[in-house]
Amino acid sequence: MPLYEHVFIARQDLSNAQAEGLIEHFGTILADNGGKLVDHEYWGVKTMAYKINKNRKGHYAFLRTDAPAPAVQEMERLMRLHDDVMRVLTIKVDEHAEGPSVQMQKREERGDRRERR
Repeated sequence: MPLYEHVFIARQDLSNAQAEGLIEHFGTILADNGGKLVDHEYWGVKTMAYKINKNRKGHYAFLRTDAPAPAVQEMERLMRLHDDVMRVLTIKVDEHAEGPSVQMQKREERGDRRERR
């Protein structure tokens, strides 16, 4: 099955438990349609670059999935219809990276980067 990575932003006035509950909710939708949630990360409340629906901040969540295309399409459709979800981004990847995402790593663990000019 194809591998996907999803990032979604939920409204800022949700509690942390409610935002993490959204991850479980969308994971069960995938499971019902023949896919599986490989890994997930809750990134917390972050400030956005611009306002979305009059919100300056949002709960960010990251999902790694292994699912057929119809299951992903159904999950995306339900995410867009959900009142608490403001934005969704889905990317098809060749393989999932091991360990935590770049967002969850500490600066020292990110590896070598170019020097700033």
